[in-house]
Amino acid sequence: MCDEATDPLRLIEWGLATMPLQGQAVSGDSYIIKPFQKGILMAVVDGLGHGYEAAQASKIATATLDTYAHESIIPLVRRCHEALKGTRGVVMSIASFNLLDKTMTWLGVGNIEGILLRRDVNAVSSRKSLLLRGGFLGYQLPPLKESVIPVLAGDTLIFVTDGIRSGFEKVINLSNKPQQIADSIMAQFNRGTDDALVLVVRYI
Repeated sequence: MCDEATDPLRLIEWGLATMPLQGQAVSGDSYIIKPFQKGILMAVVDGLGHGYEAAQASKIATATLDTYAHESIIPLVRRCHEALKGTRGVVMSIASFNLLDKTMTWLGVGNIEGILLRRDVNAVSSRKSLLLRGGFLGYQLPPLKESVIPVLAGDTLIFVTDGIRSGFEKVINLSNKPQQIADSIMAQFNRGTDDALVLVVRYI
């Protein structure tokens, strides 16, 4: 019988919208959702610039995350930094759900915005924003500090790259499915001047 230990992905639903810069065949923005024992890793990566070289840097980052998804956030980010030396580098926002204690650990390097929207809008804090630290992996890694916050059923995590304008969280309808939310953000807030990606993950 399937349970959360053997199939952690059954505890989330998610949606993705992505669009390369007009005129480019590939996007430098990428993502990963990777289950591991007792947890799920989620990350969005933006290769510096756009086009093939940006996409290659993103691919190296996501491949590293895929291999070491079970590790703690800070060592994992450092692994990516080492793997990306000699490339254009990337910015990254990363989160890990711990299914045992129902917490999320997250960290951001660069400018990939992250928010957690609470299902209970009457909670003391109905929205948490990811603290972003300057720098980028592969070249300039800042001091790393993760944050750990509790998550409850219905809480929704959203990562967007800098191809998405700010303010998107004000028009989100949490009664919609994650894919609907991702598509709506892309349709309304895509700058059109860079690669763009929206990842929406709901803890169910």
